[in-house]
Amino acid sequence: MRLLIVEDEGGIAGALRQGLSEQGYAVDVARDGEQGRDYALSAPYDVMLLDILLPKLDGLSLLRDLRKRGMTTPILLLPALDAADDRVAGLDAGADDYLVKPFQIDELLARLRAVIRRSEGRVAPVLNWRGIALDPARRTVTRDGEPVRLAAHEYRTLLALMERQGRAVARDLLEDLVYGGQGAIESNTIAVYVHQLRRKLGDDVIATVHGYGYRLGEER
Repeated sequence: MRLLIVEDEGGIAGALRQGLSEQGYAVDVARDGEQGRDYALSAPYDVMLLDILLPKLDGLSLLRDLRKRGMTTPILLLPALDAADDRVAGLDAGADDYLVKPFQIDELLARLRAVIRRSEGRVAPVLNWRGIALDPARRTVTRDGEPVRLAAHEYRTLLALMERQGRAVARDLLEDLVYGGQGAIESNTIAVYVHQLRRKLGDDVIATVHGYGYRLGEER
């Protein structure tokens, strides 16, 4: 498993390299945003750890650039404790998850397993359903040919449902697919994402299976 760390603080980068190498990861470290972009574009990585406050090119700008280029590598943000706005902006820009500094190596390893598990088995062909097209490779969604902007967790919710067309998906399973089994998810979180998807894509797109979960289509 090959991993890229983009982190400018030498102590943090060194500790991460050592801890992850001991767990069997092959680790490369970039010390600024421009170097991180060069590394990311020059070799395939299974996952990327990305600091936000980087010299030369900040982490959010690097994240947006990589996603615009079609890169689907799972990216885990490493924001500071008080960077709530950056966490939201990062998820909306295409980050797969975040872990606030400081953190324990065991928590980082659990988050890495979660984002890698979510990324495995994703198929490249475009998924289509009643005028909605979802392209996993480009992380884009259109309805009747028009682009639809989705936040990261809205996108994952829609992807999970479109990958299971014709089947009801349990709420607990949706939570696990969207969050990777992190736990401590508020009870109405998935319902909020479904509401947002209905608002953006149409009320008839997602049906509620009462007492169970959701499926594409049919009456609510």
